[in-house]
Amino acid sequence: GFIGLVNCIDCVKKKLSMLGFILTGLAISRICLIWIIMTGGLIRILSLDMYYSSKLIEYISYMWLFINQLSICFATSLNIFYFLKIANFSHYMFLWLKRRISRILLLLMGFLLISLLITLPQVMKVFNDKKMKNRNTTGQFKRQKSEFFVQQVLINLGIIFFFTLSLITCFLLIISLWRHSRKMQLNGTGFRDPSTEAHVKAMKMLISFIILFILYFIGYAVEISYSTMPENKLLIIGMTTSAIYLWGHSFILILGNSKLKQA
Repeated sequence: GFIGLVNCIDCVKKKLSMLGFILTGLAISRICLIWIIMTGGLIRILSLDMYYSSKLIEYISYMWLFINQLSICFATSLNIFYFLKIANFSHYMFLWLKRRISRILLLLMGFLLISLLITLPQVMKVFNDKKMKNRNTTGQFKRQKSEFFVQQVLINLGIIFFFTLSLITCFLLIISLWRHSRKMQLNGTGFRDPSTEAHVKAMKMLISFIILFILYFIGYAVEISYSTMPENKLLIIGMTTSAIYLWGHSFILILGNSKLKQA
């Protein structure tokens, strides 16, 4: 909310940069995601029958699917933005991307659209299979483990793609820092120059994102397991673990951004 507010004020003043736009999109998508997680969790705790009997579970799942992937898309855009601004490579591909940094978000939005077109039919298939299984009394619709695994991979295809991009970005940033530190050492100018500090700050943000996102994915897995083992404690643990990523990464972004920190 704070990140969104600061950048919306800049938008009114017509001072919103590319970074500000990404941060605003990330903030709004995360606010929506927190509300979806909380609403879905509270309904399951208070009235499990209502949650599964009505079409509410479908609506919440579709909203979560879109907002979750949108949030990760903005987070990945932010990671790539910091990488292109700070890293130093002479490869023509890196230089080409650096000159077209404003188009990165549009490119990732295109990947998001493709991901949703693949994912949505799979989610619809899950709900249709569940309805067929509920109607069937002889138990003929038992899902194979391999089919379930493939289905989960397809449902989370966008998340896997964006997370892989963030891992590659972090790895390349580490290489850039190592090369820069080695160059500074050979020149005898020391390590604590502005470029090294920028590298370290960006690396801290990227690594914290990766660690917190792994926690978020664990929380998501715990919430899925709730459907097979309906225990309120399990659901609360899953919701809390998921929320740690959402607010924890936001705090790190505020502390790592000079404008937000000053505000």
